[in-house]
Amino acid sequence: MGRTNPTFRMHLESTKSTWGDYRRALRRRDKPAYDQLFEYADAHADAAGYLNADTPFHPILFSMLLEQQKRLDDLEERLDTLERTHDAIQD
Repeated sequence: MGRTNPTFRMHLESTKSTWGDYRRALRRRDKPAYDQLFEYADAHADAAGYLNADTPFHPILFSMLLEQQKRLDDLEERLDTLERTHDAIQD
């Protein structure tokens, strides 16, 4: 028996397709960042699928934000380590 509802990954691919004109209009230097955002959303597709959201774009955006937050946390931790190392060398 077939699925009656599209999967989240189907919604994600549909959203990418819908935003294709936007991507094409971006400058070449911005396209890798755009593509990375959709890779972030794809990384959390399993979790987003469990949500079964009425508006699939919301979990897509949240997945992108989640990965951005993880990167920010990692960079802050690295900066703190560098600052501590620098301070220890200065003492």
